[in-house]
Amino acid sequence: MKIKWNASARADMRQVARYVNRMFGRKARQEFMKRVQDSEQLILHQPNIGQIDPLYADRTLTYRSIVINGLNKMVYRIEGDIIYIVDFWDTRREPTNQAAQTE
Repeated sequence: MKIKWNASARADMRQVARYVNRMFGRKARQEFMKRVQDSEQLILHQPNIGQIDPLYADRTLTYRSIVINGLNKMVYRIEGDIIYIVDFWDTRREPTNQAAQTE
């Protein structure tokens, strides 16, 4: 299996990383990025570990999500041997607005 990031999901993740760096410093950013990488490895080895995301339940494809830390979540879907990371978002934002952007 391999992982492919959606361009907007990657941009959102990078935006969070820049925010963490600006607010909490380089070490916190490195820790955040390590959590992202660890989460990627986890879903690579156990793709179904993420819960089926209820915000995407009305879609034809199954979307799963995994919490990166208490504030961010990575949404993905599995197609064949590819895991597509389709969204990366702040859990404090309005959920229905987030889910509406992805397909």
